[in-house]
Amino acid sequence: MRTETATVTSKFSTPSAVPLANHRATARRLAIDVPTITSDMTNADVLHILGEHRDLVSLPVLEHDQPIGLISRNIFMSQMSKPYYRELYEKKSCIAFMDKSPLIVDIDTPIETLAAKAVASGDKTLADGFMFIEGNRFAGIGIGLDLMHALVELQIEKNRQVMQSIDYASTIQRAMLGESLNAMQATLQDVAIVWEPRDIVGGDFYHFETFAGGWFAALADCTGHGVPGAFLTLIASSSLRHALDQHGPQDPAFLMSEVSRGMKQALGQHAPGATETASNDGMDAVFMWFDAGLKSLTSAHAKMPLFVLAADQSDVVTVDGERRGLGYPDTPADARWTNHTTLLQPGTLLFACTDGLIDQIGGPKHIAFGKRRLRHALQKHRTQDLMTLSDTLMHELRTYQGTQLRRDDLTFFGFRFPED
Repeated sequence: MRTETATVTSKFSTPSAVPLANHRATARRLAIDVPTITSDMTNADVLHILGEHRDLVSLPVLEHDQPIGLISRNIFMSQMSKPYYRELYEKKSCIAFMDKSPLIVDIDTPIETLAAKAVASGDKTLADGFMFIEGNRFAGIGIGLDLMHALVELQIEKNRQVMQSIDYASTIQRAMLGESLNAMQATLQDVAIVWEPRDIVGGDFYHFETFAGGWFAALADCTGHGVPGAFLTLIASSSLRHALDQHGPQDPAFLMSEVSRGMKQALGQHAPGATETASNDGMDAVFMWFDAGLKSLTSAHAKMPLFVLAADQSDVVTVDGERRGLGYPDTPADARWTNHTTLLQPGTLLFACTDGLIDQIGGPKHIAFGKRRLRHALQKHRTQDLMTLSDTLMHELRTYQGTQLRRDDLTFFGFRFPED
C-alpha cells in the first residue's frame, strides 16, 4: 500500500517542445518573465503587484538585479488576511514574508539536474517555484508543473531514459501530495488515505486543506492512468487550487462548477463542436466541506459516492450525486452540481474511493468487486481504527483480485468523526 503525497499546484503551462537532438536540454526553456520587487519596497507594493497579476504564483525580490528571496502568493495573502496584519505590516519592508532561501539555479542547468534539486528542496519549491540567474543576474522564475511536463517530455523523446523520466515524475507527483497528507494527519485523529497508482504515476489525486471553521477534502479520478492520467491531475489540481483561492471551501457544488469550467478551458473542450474535435478527458470527484461549528459535512459528487456508516446504525448509507463528470466535452459549461449535507454523530465512519476499488475484477466469477462488497467490508470491520481497516480492506481486495491484473489507479479516504 502506498500512502503518498501531494501539494499546492499553480498555473499549468506547456513548455515548448525539446528537439530530439538536444540531449542537454536546459532550464532556459522553463524561464518565465514575471514582475519583480526590490527589498526597499513595502508589503503594500506586494499587494498591488499581486492584485495586478492574479496568475502570479510567487514574486521575486531583487537587490541590484540579483535575486535574494521569493514571496509566495499563498503565504503572503494568508498572512495579510489575519486580523490587524495589514495595518501592522503594510508599510513594512516586503522581506517580512519573503522566503530567504528559495531554490536559485543557473538558467543553463540541465533539466534532470534541476528536477533533482527541486525534489531535494522540498514541497515549497514545487509549490511556489524557483528562480533562474544568468551571469548572477535574475533571469526569470520556473514552476513545478512546467518542470514535471518538461522532464517527462524530454525523457520520452530520449527513449533510452524513459523509465528514468517516469521515476522523476512519480517522485514529483508524490511530493505534490505531501502538503495535503501532512495537513490531513495533523487535523484528523482517525483517518486513512491510500493512493496506489496502477503504474508508476497515476490519474488519481486527493486534496486536503484546513480553513477557519473547518476543513476541505477532495478525492478525484482523472481520465486514464500512467503518464497521461498524471498530466491531467496537474490540470485538475491547479483548477481546484484556483477555485479554492478565489471562492473559499464552503460550497463544494459551486467549486465543482468552477473546476469543470477551468478544466474545459485548459483542455480545449469548451468551444462549440469540442465534442467532435477535442480530447475526451475529464474527472470524477467528491468534494467535501466539514463545518466544525455545525458538525456537518457538505459534499458534492461527480460520479463518486460517499459511504456513511453512523455509529448507531447497522446499514451503510450511500450519498450519491450527479452522474456527470467534470470537464468532459459533453458536460455543459454552465453545469451545476448539488450539495448534500450530513450531520455527523460521534463515531460516524465516512468513506470515499475512486472506481479502481469498486471496478476491480476478481473472484471465481471474474466480476467487479462492487459497492455491495465494499459496504459489507465497512460494516464487518467498523470497529477497527481507520489505518487497520484500510489494511484489512486492501487485503480483501487483493485476495479477491487473485491473478487478475490491476485495472486502474486506486485511491480511497476514510475518516471517523471522533467521540465527544
